[in-house]
Parts: sequence; structure tokens; C-alpha cells
Amino acid sequence: MSKFFGSVDEVTRRLTDAGYLPSIDIATAVFLADHLGKPLLIEGPAGVGKTELAKAVAAASTADLIRLQCYEGIDEARALYEWNHAKQLLRITAERAGWDDTRDHVFTEDFLLARPLLAAIRNPDPTVLLIDELDKADVELEGLLLEVLGDYQVSIPELGTITAVRKPFVIVTSNANRDLSEALKRRCLYLHIDYPTAELERAIVRMKVPELDEALGDPVVRVVGALRELSLRKPPSIAETVDWARTLVTLGTRSLTGGVIRSTLGVLLKYQADHRIATERLSLDSDEGTQR
Repeated sequence: MSKFFGSVDEVTRRLTDAGYLPSIDIATAVFLADHLGKPLLIEGPAGVGKTELAKAVAAASTADLIRLQCYEGIDEARALYEWNHAKQLLRITAERAGWDDTRDHVFTEDFLLARPLLAAIRNPDPTVLLIDELDKADVELEGLLLEVLGDYQVSIPELGTITAVRKPFVIVTSNANRDLSEALKRRCLYLHIDYPTAELERAIVRMKVPELDEALGDPVVRVVGALRELSLRKPPSIAETVDWARTLVTLGTRSLTGGVIRSTLGVLLKYQADHRIATERLSLDSDEGTQR
């Protein structure tokens, strides 16, 4: 597998150029996954940039991004491959021959529908394979992934084993809603991404929303940090911090008062119970300024 990055510093620089500010831990994990040729398993709360990291790696390396979005009930036909049964039936009908005569003709490449895993294995161009939110899928899917993640190949009973022409850079993400199997973890490098430090989040806001009033950068990050310390059902993500900054720019906000926060809280919090907790704990019923 040809390498995407030459050093940890290069990872940092090129991801930054792609619009993603990585910590040293993230940059090091990406570099090692690249050079060791191993999948990178990333866990952490929703909204901390796991999926965005995969997109940034693809953009920074000008690679194709192939994404398998996991969900409850996803199966082999949606993840690996399936046969085009309608096309097979048309072929059988057209030939008007018995099953024994047509069986070998309908299980060929012409009738194979490649899904994300097989598509990534067969792609001759540089590829980033994102297996997103694996913890949402059933445990059975992990068994299907072991061959792909361990040997970069897919076994199709009717055709044999298809080995990667060019190994993809694989990123597996999980919100840790359930434990992933030991067998899968053994095949991966591991990275945990948590909410960023205040300094890093300020830098992210400056990069994503340069038009934000400079005086609002610190209070925006402080308020979001205070919300994350509360017992909320869904703490605000980095993306929601950026959305909030854009909201304040749109409103022409120059001072972050309790009234402003309360009226724009729907950008940060998406549950009514969380609104009540935040309003009470941060004393947002008053219009006193919060910039301290």
C-alpha cells in the first residue's frame, strides 16, 4: 500500500489545509494507521469529528471516499455485495435452458452488485473506506468485516476470493453505544476522540467562522463547555458550536447575553429537557451578560 503521509507533521499540515484541526494524538494515529497498513478504530461521543476526520484524510490525500453507513439490520447484501436477481432471471428466461446449463453463466461479474466493502477492495485508485457508526449495526456485521479488515479481501462462494488491488485506508467509527468484539479490535489501531480543549475549539471556530466578532470567540467556547458539563441527554457537538457561531454572525450579535443564549439555544441543544436544564443551571432567565 502506497503511503498517504510522510510524517506526523505532514498529517497535521495537510489535514489543517483540508479544514480539520487535529490534535497531536489524532495526527499520530492517522500516520501510524497509514504506515502500518492497519484499520483505525475511532471511538468517542457523537459530534467530536470522527466522520469528519475520514473525510479530511480523503481530501488531504486526494483519495476516493467510500462510506458504509451502519444501522440496525444492515446485512451482507448492503455491506459487501449482492447478485442482480432481476438481471439473472432475464438471462435465464432468454436462454430458455435448464438451471444446470445456465447456473455457471449467471454467477459472473456481469451480475455482481458491489456494495461499499467490495467496492473499496476492488478500487485501483487511492481509497479511504469509512465504516461509520459500527456500534449501531448488529454484531453479525462484525463477523463479515473480519476478513476485510484483516486480509483486505472478500470471499464470494460463486467467484472465489477477491483480494484488494490497492489496500484502502480504513477508518471505523463508533459512538461506543455497545462494545465491539475483541476480534475486530485486534485488527485495528485504536483512537479515542473526546471533546476538544477550549484552545483547540477556539481555533476550530476561528477557522470555520472567521467572520465571528473576535470578542465572542472565548465566550462562545466557554458557554458550550459549560453546557457539556451538565447532565444533558445530548451535549453540543463541535459542529453545533460552529453552527452557533454562524448563527451569532447572522444575527449580528456583539454581546453574548443570557437573552441571546436562550433565544438561540435550539442551535446547540435538541431536546426540551436539555433546554430546561440549561436555562435553570446557567440562569438564562435573566438578560444579564455572560461575558466574564
